[in-house]
Amino acid sequence: MCQLLGMNANVPTDICFSFEGFHHRGGRTDHHRDGWGVAFFEGPGVRLFIDSRATIESPIADFVRKYPIHSLNVIAHIRRATRGPVALVNTHPFMRELWGRYWVFAHNGTLEAFEPRLEGRYRPVGQTDSEMAFCWVLENLRRLFPRGQPELSDLYEALQDAAREVSEFGVFNFLLSNGDYLFAHCSDHLAYIVRKAPFGEAHLVDEDVTVDFSALAGPDDRVSVIATRPLTDNEVWTTFRPGELKVFHNGEPVPM
Repeated sequence: MCQLLGMNANVPTDICFSFEGFHHRGGRTDHHRDGWGVAFFEGPGVRLFIDSRATIESPIADFVRKYPIHSLNVIAHIRRATRGPVALVNTHPFMRELWGRYWVFAHNGTLEAFEPRLEGRYRPVGQTDSEMAFCWVLENLRRLFPRGQPELSDLYEALQDAAREVSEFGVFNFLLSNGDYLFAHCSDHLAYIVRKAPFGEAHLVDEDVTVDFSALAGPDDRVSVIATRPLTDNEVWTTFRPGELKVFHNGEPVPM
């Protein structure tokens, strides 16, 4: 199983603490060694780092761990190859343009016999079922809303329908963001936590590291962290229901 990590915040926030634990799952505390990547939104721009090496062996991962890039939305992925060889072209997250904005996508799971006919502007470059699904989702959204991005309620409904359709072919846990919203869909394994005042200490599962967020965060700060498995062992994480799609904005889930 690949590993997903997402962050959505109401103020630009770094993901160093979560990534410190997360990166160990790329070959040290788990067996995922087939590449990794992380995308940081900065306004309409995106800093995208990918590497076909395991995170625990990647100099780029060391850079990300030590460089506090601040962002409102972050998507990270550690790959276990099931479709397509280990290669940079098959490394998540994937990025495409839609409605004049970058969209970033990462997927955990395997889709069996998922071979949709793509007729629009989106084509996979690599050989993964994940990139194929991303292209199909974007093509579907552009077809449904040719004049531009719709209201959130309509976008949510369209993504829910798309996730349900793709899920018929297998496991479709994914994170998707356009820099404004972070969408998270669960087929079988996904959890999240919202950190806000009063802040406390958090201790990583994958490494003996503790951070006191009360010394780092402001009183109005809010941060949601989404992961395949909880990253800390002294906080209460909320488990997604199978088939559930959540959207995060300003550091918390949006009621839909």
